[in-house]
Amino acid sequence: MVPVRNCVPDVVAEVLHRQPLSPAKVAFAWRTAVGPAVERATRVTLSASGTLEVVAIDANWQREVERSARLVSARLERLLGPGLVRQISVSVSPPSRRRAR
Repeated sequence: MVPVRNCVPDVVAEVLHRQPLSPAKVAFAWRTAVGPAVERATRVTLSASGTLEVVAIDANWQREVERSARLVSARLERLLGPGLVRQISVSVSPPSRRRAR
């Protein structure tokens, strides 16, 4: 018997693959790939060229995302499909544009 926890990632990936590409789909995949803490500290957009643009609330979160970029990229590829995210670019939000907590 296969544990449910081993099936869930495959099911989520299959459901996502069937959906059209949208900002909501990218945001959901990001949240699933990085977890709630990183998701709260970042905003993401996917450019037409395949660059996932990540804006972090501060330099500490920027470093954390940069350190885990390879793992996150692999997770996003599994969730969104191969070749959609070609690179991850991480920057820090200017103080006036940061999200309120």
